[in-house]
Amino acid sequence: MNGKKIVFLGTPQISAFVLEGLVRNGFNVVSVVTKEDKVRSRGNKVEESDVAKTARILGIPCHKPHRINKEHDFLQEEKPDLLLTFAYGQILSEEVLGLGTLRPLNLHASLLPKYRGAAPIQYALRNGDTTTGVTLMEMVKEMDAGDIYAQESLGIDPEDDYTSLSNRLAALALDMAVKYLPLYFDGKLQGRKQVESEATFCPTIKKEEEKLSLTQSPEAFVNAVRSLSQEPGGHLLLDEEPIKIFKARKVSDEKLAPAGTVLLARKKEIHLQLSEGIVALLELQRPGKKRLSAVDFNNGSHIEGKTFR
Repeated sequence: MNGKKIVFLGTPQISAFVLEGLVRNGFNVVSVVTKEDKVRSRGNKVEESDVAKTARILGIPCHKPHRINKEHDFLQEEKPDLLLTFAYGQILSEEVLGLGTLRPLNLHASLLPKYRGAAPIQYALRNGDTTTGVTLMEMVKEMDAGDIYAQESLGIDPEDDYTSLSNRLAALALDMAVKYLPLYFDGKLQGRKQVESEATFCPTIKKEEEKLSLTQSPEAFVNAVRSLSQEPGGHLLLDEEPIKIFKARKVSDEKLAPAGTVLLARKKEIHLQLSEGIVALLELQRPGKKRLSAVDFNNGSHIEGKTFR
């Protein structure tokens, strides 16, 4: 494998998967950059990112700068050939982007210029897309606007949620890195400009957007559930208690009661009236409890006729 020195920047599990795969395939990852450790709300425990955990297992130096654009002396000392990012979480300055001997690259989980930004997987599911993919692109200061070096598509299954689609896109990203990085190192990949008029954007999903809406079609509701499952999980309020919904399906376009009404809660079915139709809630979770199927949630619960909001 080409001995070019790679500094890998990433944070979540999908990034850790790619990092481990690069090392397994013989790439010379000399160090890793990830976000700072976080304090979990439950138990106040400090937890490092999935990339940090993987770097530690692999024995690769790991850096966790609060602001990499102000704390990058370690990169200057390492003199990397390539900065490679995948879901890192900070925008890099022109100074940092210029620290490698080669133009820096980013793996982005969409078919650019569609879905530039932090949440391409969530937006693809929320919008009911049937196809997505991964783009290998040059990193520039403007968000996800650099030249495209490679792009491959991936079909979205109707049963995909954020977690399952993320995992499949991570596998595709690794395959692309293994296939295209050697060509890039050898100067055999040609970049192409993005069509700016076709660019769309997907900002970070805000905390308030995790609250599901009752004023939409069954299809839109189901897609919203998929885009937030299995982490962090969309929710509705029932008796002022946030109930997370991890899986749902459309029942019909009927309007039989006010939006939010639980029409049926027996055995395997929980039917919820929306403003534009009816959905079945299939997997739910009360705060601090285990995630349950509808049949288990119904055992001991008496929610028929109650109202979600």
